[in-house]
Amino acid sequence: MEKLATLPTLKVEPLAAGMGLRRLACDAIKHAITEMNIYDHPEEIRLDERQLSRDLGVSRTPIREALSLLEQEGFVRSVPRRGIYIVRKNKSEIIEMITVWAALESMAARLACARASAQALAELRDIAEFKHKNPAVFVDEYAQSNMFFHRTIIRMSGCALMLEIVDGLFIHMRAIRSVTMRQGDRAQRSLVDHMNILSALENRDPDLAARRIREHTLGLAEHIRTYGDFLDQFRSAEPRKRNYA
Repeated sequence: MEKLATLPTLKVEPLAAGMGLRRLACDAIKHAITEMNIYDHPEEIRLDERQLSRDLGVSRTPIREALSLLEQEGFVRSVPRRGIYIVRKNKSEIIEMITVWAALESMAARLACARASAQALAELRDIAEFKHKNPAVFVDEYAQSNMFFHRTIIRMSGCALMLEIVDGLFIHMRAIRSVTMRQGDRAQRSLVDHMNILSALENRDPDLAARRIREHTLGLAEHIRTYGDFLDQFRSAEPRKRNYA
């Protein structure tokens, strides 16, 4: 595994004045966490309440309320006398999450074969082709495109509940794929897999589409099982609720 990056920081923008500051702050912090590569650094990522208050341009009261909501949703955890930390999963938890994602996305592919419009499939092809760039060179861009590809397939299923469920897994799936995409030739192999999945969807072959997506995603689980021991450094001595948000 390559050298770990510097400790990431939240990037948030000031909130617009008005009602519902707690919800706005919660959404802003959640979005910022989702955009971070939370598995790129071994140190725990602590959220600074005062800094968030300054960055978002609001008092600390809606920040505290937002962090409380985020803890209930499983995005952060509070440690007495230490502060608020972003939740990260260990190896076995990540493998479980990938397995669930594979099951959901394979069903989404079946539904998409029947429900996706020609325009939606054309848009998916634009994503899959990655503007004819080399994913091994543009790894960060491809990591973003990769998750967009998978979320688009789930959205094409037409099942809102399925999309809502995977949104709870997204922060960890995105961050893990971003890390593993830099390992070996996984980026190039991912691009080939995506084109094969797209072909099955365009041919409206639900069995083949479901199988290719399932094998593609479970391949990530197998990679984590073999090379993901680094994830166990994120296991905390503090007890955690089993929450996959």
